[in-house]
Amino acid sequence: MNIKKAKEDIKNTVRAYLKKNDYGQYSIPSIRQRPMLLMGPPGIGKTQIMQQIAQECNIGLVAYTITHHTRQSAVGLPFIKEKTFDGKSYSVTEYTMSEIIYSIYQYIEESGKKEGILFIDEINCVSETLAPTMLQFLQCKTFGNQAIPEGWIIVAAGNPPEYNRSVHDFDFVTLDRVRKIDIEADLDVFKGYARARHLHPFILSYLELRPQNFYRTENDVDGIQFVTARGWEDLSSLIYTYEELSITSSTSSFSTRTLQKTLPPTMISTKNTETTTISAASSQDRPEPTSMPNCSALLLTNI
Repeated sequence: MNIKKAKEDIKNTVRAYLKKNDYGQYSIPSIRQRPMLLMGPPGIGKTQIMQQIAQECNIGLVAYTITHHTRQSAVGLPFIKEKTFDGKSYSVTEYTMSEIIYSIYQYIEESGKKEGILFIDEINCVSETLAPTMLQFLQCKTFGNQAIPEGWIIVAAGNPPEYNRSVHDFDFVTLDRVRKIDIEADLDVFKGYARARHLHPFILSYLELRPQNFYRTENDVDGIQFVTARGWEDLSSLIYTYEELSITSSTSSFSTRTLQKTLPPTMISTKNTETTTISAASSQDRPEPTSMPNCSALLLTNI
């Protein structure tokens, strides 16, 4: 499904999970609230829709990119504690609170919101030492021996293996305990988002002419090259800023290097002209694309 439908689906699920009965208990008990697992290409908007859902539902959001964590920060640090069993004293290992669990409680104290979403990104890209912890997290909703607070819903996200060689496959047992949602890029949805966010007119004009280049990956001698929805939005911000600063390519070589990283090489041709426009003229019923300052160093008409 596209990102817009995924957002609606997740939002409805969140509302269902947080619905309470006449006794103040959750209608769907925590054990039956399956974590949602979003799988889709990078830069498609998975993190952004979580922010929107939390805001629209007036609940909290604690987001983590799990690849930034070690097993110790996710599970907690071990410490020795004395315990007595049958009159005998033993030294046992316990763990401090997980940094992720702590962040939820800290957020609750600071915001006053006792319900929310715990969003874990890149969950299938963790190291070998952390992978079992993530499986336990999805299956049992715990980090180590500490459970996620009641009222907090787990949403995780990852990229398919074709976009990341370091991903781990989830086994059948884990997938049987989550709700997996596959997300695909959708240009029509992006265009609606782009208009609402006032992305640069050049972006929309170009994508009208070259829709096949909206989300594209290719391999060449320099490795994988790609452009994503996130890349188009970043490019829009860059164009607007260069226009405001009246920067041209003759005064800044940074622009060329930056835009060459934004789009695949076959999508870029640098020219030292006064302005850069879409040379393939638009049809009469389509607005003329906006010209960009020379600093963009971008001609997308060769594709």
